[in-house]
Amino acid sequence: MTDESSIVKVGMNGQGVVSRRGFIRTMSWGIAGLAAGAGSGVLPATFTDLMVLKADELRKRQMACILLWMGGGPSQLETFDPKPGTEHGGATKAIETSVPGISIAEGWGQTAKVMKEIALVRSMTNKEANHQRATYQLHTGYVPSATLKHPHIGCSIAAELGESKFDLPHIVSIGGATAGAGFLGASLEPFVIQNAERPPDNTQPRVATDRFKRRLGLLNHLETAGFGTNGGADRVRDHRAVYTQTARMVLSPEMKAFNLDQESPALRDAYGRTAFGQGCLLARRLVETGVTFVEVRSNGWDTHQEVNNRVKTLAGQVDPAFATLIRDLKERGMLGKTLVIWMGEFGRTPKINANAGRDHFPRVFNVALAGGGVRGGQVIGASNPDGTEVKDRPVSVPDLMASFCHGLGVNATKEVDTPIGRPIKVVDGGKFVPELFG
Repeated sequence: MTDESSIVKVGMNGQGVVSRRGFIRTMSWGIAGLAAGAGSGVLPATFTDLMVLKADELRKRQMACILLWMGGGPSQLETFDPKPGTEHGGATKAIETSVPGISIAEGWGQTAKVMKEIALVRSMTNKEANHQRATYQLHTGYVPSATLKHPHIGCSIAAELGESKFDLPHIVSIGGATAGAGFLGASLEPFVIQNAERPPDNTQPRVATDRFKRRLGLLNHLETAGFGTNGGADRVRDHRAVYTQTARMVLSPEMKAFNLDQESPALRDAYGRTAFGQGCLLARRLVETGVTFVEVRSNGWDTHQEVNNRVKTLAGQVDPAFATLIRDLKERGMLGKTLVIWMGEFGRTPKINANAGRDHFPRVFNVALAGGGVRGGQVIGASNPDGTEVKDRPVSVPDLMASFCHGLGVNATKEVDTPIGRPIKVVDGGKFVPELFG
């Protein structure tokens, strides 16, 4: 009988796994983020310190990233580049922040208090105004291609920073599916968890652990014989590897991290008792355990109608979570090694439409970053007075992606071969923004 340790060593490249779509849906998406963290506000500080140290050791003292994704395209004028009193400013007012001279839109009061940790890029510019295409580009660093599926930037980062012996997912998406691993293969596919307050589906063995391991061994034996030795070796290897990865996660003691009740009620309240707020708390726990990249998704930012009222509602969920995440990471000594990114696929038109909304506008938008070596308390670039053009220091999507890589210590120009031997760089051109890290 094959023991568990030998099964765990099986490699995978995703070719055969992709063909077994039912299994992927059940195990990969269902497991969705079986990467867990530990440490909580109710536990002794010494335990938290040990967990942070453990995460550092697993990543070999390398970095982690949390992406806060505003799906739909957040309006820059109702978030971090308000223009009150102007023709295009709308009803939104500006509020002061903890950094003199930096104002942001009302409704972001908690974020304003931690502005010393945040760098705002107000001069993002791009050409893609289609949701699908822009979302793809802002997740992969490449425009969509008919011949190649590029990997999520988080998958590329995890491939570089993730500890090979780590038995939990290196990339997790909370709140919905995201871009995939592309040509990097199924071993780096993001694991999706829909609800941060509920343990992932299909993660509790229905039989005793020893019996579960024996079943895995029997499966390994059955697949090795017959089909596995008669032309099906590649598919068997990939199929077996996904089962193995799933089993490792299911049996991992770190599964307890999905119980957010281990956190203090006060901290959970601070993040916000919303899907996004609790997702941010889970993201912190995952990173604390050793997960390399976590995406937390907030949807509904496609504000073609009633932009002011809709952003107020959305900001009411995102603002406390964003600010508390930064404070929480800093208090735990994790912010310096965790890059936090707030962004969406594009901005909104300066001119308000007939439905009191704003339409797609990639020409000028904004992004917020904190941690990971980013120098907070600053604004990079600017839009012109009416918000229709970049006034100074334009930053392209490749520039932004290269900056992510720079902050995380990943070589953005490194070439990775696709399955057909085509070399593809981590990011499609661009230069990192040195002011971010000055």
